[in-house]
Amino acid sequence: QVQLVESGGGLVQAGGSLRLSCAASGRTFSRYNVAWFRQAPGKEREFVAAISWSAPLTYYADSVKGRFTISRDNAKNTVYLQMNSLKPEDTAVYYCAADPSTIATMQRGDIDYWGQGTQVTVSS
Repeated sequence: QVQLVESGGGLVQAGGSLRLSCAASGRTFSRYNVAWFRQAPGKEREFVAAISWSAPLTYYADSVKGRFTISRDNAKNTVYLQMNSLKPEDTAVYYCAADPSTIATMQRGDIDYWGQGTQVTVSS
């Protein structure tokens, strides 16, 4: 069982930065791949970024590549999403998700564990 708690969301002006954190409980978290998704009002949930448990390898949606950076600190059971050069279209609720399956499976949204989400609002 893994429990995930996101934090770090808020209101920021366009061009600004935020760092989201995803704190996890569970002894085996270090063996889970972790992803961030987001969902804007009236839109479907979309994949943002993912990080594998080993290597680690990182993956990004084209819309955030070069602006967002995902990282993890297994000693702290925490995954981070550094978001720079934020745009109004980045406004959404951001969710952390963890699963022992492959990144490809996670990108389809087939994930066992989800956090409650944190709101990110980017003003123009």
